[in-house]
Amino acid sequence: YRDDDDINDVASMAGVNLNEESAGIMATNSDLVGTQIQSCKDEPFLAAIPLHKRILETAKKLGITDVPAEVVTFISHATQNRLRTVIEKVTVITQHRMESYKDDEWYEQATDVRSQLKFFEQLERLEKQRKDEQEREILLKAAKSRSRQEDPEQARLKQKAKEMQQQELAQMRQRDANLTALAAIGPRKKRKLDSPGLLTIGGEGLAVSGGGQAGVGTPSSRQYARQKITRVNLRDFIFYMEQERETSHSLLLYRALLK
Repeated sequence: YRDDDDINDVASMAGVNLNEESAGIMATNSDLVGTQIQSCKDEPFLAAIPLHKRILETAKKLGITDVPAEVVTFISHATQNRLRTVIEKVTVITQHRMESYKDDEWYEQATDVRSQLKFFEQLERLEKQRKDEQEREILLKAAKSRSRQEDPEQARLKQKAKEMQQQELAQMRQRDANLTALAAIGPRKKRKLDSPGLLTIGGEGLAVSGGGQAGVGTPSSRQYARQKITRVNLRDFIFYMEQERETSHSLLLYRALLK
């Protein structure tokens, strides 16, 4: 220890011997002494030669004639980082769009447009059926009338009633023929589905196990989970561009809206 009168030596005043601490650290990390640590190779995201040509074309317009390779690598990494950020944000937007809130306990359905459309379609179908019945009754009355002096309108109604009866008769005959054909064919047998993992070749079942070996007649015990795929469409990209400050008033957004 150094002299106690030296008030600037904090380590000595605290009772710490720096030489002993240094020796202990060197003994602990003795296996790392003399080793050489190498980092992974810096691989650019974009092709270096076409990117360098593109940068030189842009730089010549600004009066720059030389662009070093470090600039090309930096721009390539910046492009990769920018693309990763865009993909992450658009993926979040797509997941929010695909998220369903029907199973949420706080979800309360206010309107059901699909049921309303079905209701209106049913009303239109009933109204059309009612009009067809009224027209059919008029035509049948016109066909049954036996007045000697018939006007052209009455004759037209009789002709239309006759055509309607012929059409109904043809539909009934077609329906009877279909029923007769189905009765002659007999009941259809459902096709048995193959067991999962079973491949049928020449009448024999071959099942491929997880290790790549094949067994005869034994289904695969491992069932692979289906990977969830997030599909991003153009509308998600448009929504992302509308939210970003850099692209909210860009020409690219205007072109995307025109598609």
